[in-house]
Amino acid sequence: MQVQAYTKYARMSPRKVREITKAIQGRNAAEAVEVLRFIPRKSARLVSKTLQSAIANAENNNNLSSDALKIESATVEQGPTFKRFRPAARGSAHPYKKATSHIRIILSDEA
Repeated sequence: MQVQAYTKYARMSPRKVREITKAIQGRNAAEAVEVLRFIPRKSARLVSKTLQSAIANAENNNNLSSDALKIESATVEQGPTFKRFRPAARGSAHPYKKATSHIRIILSDEA
């Protein structure tokens, strides 16, 4: 059985989050939580929060044991980009973009 969790509109660029999801791909869910705990990055905290939500969904909604859960896929998609302006010299403004991402984690019980 598959269980999934989303985090939408996370204020972090997808490229930075993908680095972290590659580290936990295919691991046991409990092991992945431990790995993420020791990665000192904001993206690791976001992925960890999504993973713990997926584990809670599996336990509460589908009565699955958290010990048997494995990460089937952890994908990161690009969300909308916020366009902002920064004041610059002589009354002008320079545009910059704030990237967002959508994190999806799918767990499955090893059957």
